Amino acid sequence: MQTMLSGLRQINRGVAILVGVLLLACVAFVLADIVLRQLGASLGGTDEISGYVMAIATSWGMAFTLIELGHVRIDLLRSRVASRGRALFDLMAMLALSGTVTLIAVKGWPVLARSLANGSRANTPLETPLALVQTPWLLGWAWFAVVSWLTFVVAVTMVMRRDFAASEATIGTFGELEALK
Repeated sequence: MQTMLSGLRQINRGVAILVGVLLLACVAFVLADIVLRQLGASLGGTDEISGYVMAIATSWGMAFTLIELGHVRIDLLRSRVASRGRALFDLMAMLALSGTVTLIAVKGWPVLARSLANGSRANTPLETPLALVQTPWLLGWAWFAVVSWLTFVVAVTMVMRRDFAASEATIGTFGELEALK
């Protein structure tokens, strides 16, 4: 189980680096456009392109954030129960997250399919082919769904083995883990 989590963590760190490079390229593009505007010219479309980059970065960044325990959770009740109770709250939270993300990915597919079938383009001066943006966006959500379900299965296995500490380290809250160190 730890091998799978380590593999997911390593893959997600690689994805995070690629997303970071994409964001840096977007920043360079926007800065170049700002400088060019001061000189009376413009590249155009920076707002549209940066919006696409943010959507793609967000969808791919969610799985990394999950593995690094970075998602925000209201844990008022969770913090007041013993390790078994925390594990159950964590599993319920992961189940809800996995189901929600899967629903987003499933509902995103018809949007991409329609764009592919119709050759849809953005209603903007760039007329960006929407499938060009929607494909990596949807793949990011699908990856997040896969990672969340795999993480959920690992955590369920740990809880069934009564290894509540390992489960908490896998799907618990980062604040409590920091307090334990």
